[in-house]
Amino acid sequence: MNSEISKAVECLKKGGIIIYPSDTIWAIGCDATNSKAISKIFKIKKRDSTLPLICLMNNYQMLNKYVDISDKIKNFLQLQNKPTTIIYNKIKKFSVYKETVAVRIPNDQFCLKLISEFNKPITSTSVNISGDNFPEFFNEIKDEILNQIDYSVNLKRNEKLKTPSQIIKIDGDSFITLRS
Repeated sequence: MNSEISKAVECLKKGGIIIYPSDTIWAIGCDATNSKAISKIFKIKKRDSTLPLICLMNNYQMLNKYVDISDKIKNFLQLQNKPTTIIYNKIKKFSVYKETVAVRIPNDQFCLKLISEFNKPITSTSVNISGDNFPEFFNEIKDEILNQIDYSVNLKRNEKLKTPSQIIKIDGDSFITLRS
C-alpha cells in the first residue's frame, strides 16, 4: 500500500488525475485546491462544471482549515454509521469553491494515508461519464476514462465498491438529507 500511496501523491503534486478505491466507490480525484486539475476532471467526466465535486479530508483539523465546523456538526458526524458527505456553506480559504463545498472524512486506511501524505484535500467523484452508472469493479471503468488519467492505484481492483455516501446539507441549524 505504501508504494501505491507514494505514486499517487507524486502524481497529485504534479497536478495529475488519479483513479483510486475510496471508502465508497471507485473514484477519480485530484488536488482539490488545483483549479486546472479540477477542470480536467470535469472534461474527462463530461460533467457540467457548475455541479459540485466531493472533497475528501483526513481529519477535523484539516476540515477546520477550509470550513467552519461546529461541535454540533462533529457530533452529528460521529453518530453516522455509514459514509457521510456534508455540504458546508461557510468556506474559509478554498478559492476553487465559491459558495459551498461537499466534504467527507473517509473511513478507509488507504484514503486517510493518501490524504495525510499529500497533506491537502483530494476530490472524490465517481469514475464515470456524467449520467452513466458508476462502475462497481475496476474492470468496469471505461477505457475512454482510463486513457485520460495520469495514474490508477493498483489496490482493491477485484473488490466490489458500490455504496455512494449519503449527502447531507447544512442549512443554518438544520441537516437536510439530499441522498441517503
